Amino acid sequence: MDIQLRRGLLDYCVLAVLKEADSYGYMIIKKMTPILEISESTLYPILKRLETNSFVSSYSVEHNGRLRKYYKITTKGIQKLISFNDEWSEIEKVYYYIKGANEG
Repeated sequence: MDIQLRRGLLDYCVLAVLKEADSYGYMIIKKMTPILEISESTLYPILKRLETNSFVSSYSVEHNGRLRKYYKITTKGIQKLISFNDEWSEIEKVYYYIKGANEG
């Protein structure tokens, strides 16, 4: 998959995972892997960017004597997912246009 396209979709995939439930890095990777392969070195900059833009927030919970950082989708993050779904019909039009051009 094209790296720019993949990069844009990863943000939405992370938000979709967090919409299901608050989660931490390793679990986000585990949930996303069947859809898109993602590494820690890719995930954490995405989480940082999403947090900087207020699409997610974070908090720490003690687990086995260590602090584990959890991420939670914000109202703004949910709105970003809703906007993506609203724009999907436009994305489909582009996809089918490109697909048709490649079939002929």
